[in-house]
Amino acid sequence: MKFSTFFKLSLVLLLSYIPVNIFAQDPDEEYLESLLKEEVENVNLVYKPVIGFGYGYMNFYGEVRDKRQNPLTGTPAYKINVATYLDNKHYFKANFFLILGQMGGNRYSIAEPMENINFKTDLTIFGINLHYDFKPFIKQGSLITPFISLGIENVQFNSKTDIYYDGVNPYVYGNDGTIRNADGNIIKRTYNYNTDLRDLNNNGLGSYNQSTFGIPLDAGLDFTVSSRVTMRLGYSYNYTFTDNIDNVSSKATKGVKGSSMNDMFSYSYMSFHFDLFSSPKTIIMEKLFADVDNFDYSFYGDNDNDLVYDGWDKCPNTPMGIEVDTTGCPYDDDKDGVPNYIDKELHSKINAIVDNDGIEIDSEKLAGVLTSQQAISRSEVESFLMMQKARTRYNIGKSSIPIPQRYKRLDKDKDDYISFDELLDAIDEFFDDSPDLKSTKDIYELNDFFFAQ
Repeated sequence: MKFSTFFKLSLVLLLSYIPVNIFAQDPDEEYLESLLKEEVENVNLVYKPVIGFGYGYMNFYGEVRDKRQNPLTGTPAYKINVATYLDNKHYFKANFFLILGQMGGNRYSIAEPMENINFKTDLTIFGINLHYDFKPFIKQGSLITPFISLGIENVQFNSKTDIYYDGVNPYVYGNDGTIRNADGNIIKRTYNYNTDLRDLNNNGLGSYNQSTFGIPLDAGLDFTVSSRVTMRLGYSYNYTFTDNIDNVSSKATKGVKGSSMNDMFSYSYMSFHFDLFSSPKTIIMEKLFADVDNFDYSFYGDNDNDLVYDGWDKCPNTPMGIEVDTTGCPYDDDKDGVPNYIDKELHSKINAIVDNDGIEIDSEKLAGVLTSQQAISRSEVESFLMMQKARTRYNIGKSSIPIPQRYKRLDKDKDDYISFDELLDAIDEFFDDSPDLKSTKDIYELNDFFFAQ
């Protein structure tokens, strides 16, 4: 991938994360939404590892190097990075990285044709570094953050050279700067790096280790794209513990002998880092009536845990686990005043007189009780009175105010009562272009009706 192509792709990704407000929200809707919801800072952030992907260029600094080098040219390399915080203040990160790429160099000499040498190697680098981003010195909310890091890495290489123009015969470098074949004809290099330098052993270095450790020093800038995306421009300078990457060393016993300085290389790159798993930095808090002064929050408790607030729970002491209607009272399908969960006769006749167990009282016995001059037992009187009390208690929750026709559809359980849950559903529908609620005035009127029930 060319750097220009990668740059264009990065620009598209950057622009895709810039928020653009195309449609303006109605001021009344904004005000109503501000009463119900508020975006607040998440004070209990949980940070997870951040994944990064990058692309850049490598330049080699050793005996065999290109004369013209800059951070925007060189051999390509790709980087994968995983970062996680190490301290509570989030000043330090540990970066685990993998770099896959190539590196090479060319050395020309007219005076010494034997020193016209070149190499190219595939690289596999993995390591860890300690990352510091100067947060204590940067203004909070800044979109640009500098960083510096220092670490240790393992560098694996396998250097090859372009020495034969036809796979058999070597290039002949003339004192006039030309390259010729065995017949003396001028030719051009093929740049086919297919000869292993270590196996060639033209400098007498033997079978040296092609894996070494290095120390990367990294610095750059992080640009905040969004709360979860960061773009990084970085430059790392890598010091290795070998002088054999280009196959030229001070330990050579023949051929070209190099300096005693170990090999080094640089990596300039651009990367994107995605925080996909951490907690959001802000959360939406459901305010409801949080802004009302001296508001009694106990009014919105739920002592019997039936999901109906105590303020409009008509049966506030329902046993645990009993299914209730929108008023908080247990269901009573036959309307005999005895809720289903204790009703031993679930389908009593309409307007039938029942006992405490919901069982219909025999009409002859009831008639005898009402007409007879004989005394009746206390238990029979208590049974009759308790039944009447229960009948009243389980019907008091129903509103005596009829629901206006335009709000009928909002009574989803068809119990002729707009419950608190149904009120909240109506408000949610308002923001989704409800056919029943056209303006904030309708919301206020519905709210007034709810408390008037």
